Amino acid sequence: MEDTREEIHRVGHRRFVGGADNYWDAISELQFRFLVDQGLAPSETLVDVACGSLRGGARFIRYLDPDCYLGIDKHVELIIYGVATELGIRAYREKRPRFVVSDCFEFDKFQANPVFGIAQSLFTHLCADEVESCLSKLNSVAAPGCRHFAYTRSQMEDFGARTGWKSQYIGEWNHPRAQKMIEYVIR
Repeated sequence: MEDTREEIHRVGHRRFVGGADNYWDAISELQFRFLVDQGLAPSETLVDVACGSLRGGARFIRYLDPDCYLGIDKHVELIIYGVATELGIRAYREKRPRFVVSDCFEFDKFQANPVFGIAQSLFTHLCADEVESCLSKLNSVAAPGCRHFAYTRSQMEDFGARTGWKSQYIGEWNHPRAQKMIEYVIR
């Protein structure tokens, strides 16, 4: 844990999550525009899996109604940096986002049923068992019709099918690193 803290402090919260300054704003806007174009409304609850230092989260929190943003990450330091430097305390108090610090996808701790979910740039860092664990645990708390988005196709359709999701490959979504998107819908 100490190594992670030192690394975040050394490289900064943006670079630690792969968000070099030239990509930070572009990917933040890309995530936000994508979900709004997919139908995310301010009154709907969104779970941001591996929310990190709120690259997309800050925009989602400002857009969503109070209590509608759920962020989960295994690094509390990233969430703290995100709230302090990307979101701001005033917006935090006004919008009341909820966070869970977990390395094993404890979505049930939110005591909420998200309607939308995004795991931008997460699944490529996980082994197959971890992807399936994430999808399975999210399936157990998601609202009927919940739509969860991830961006790679490799094994994603199989992961979804084995954990109770129907998948639809979306593909290109203008990501600057050519990452792809896939949608999961609760059956």
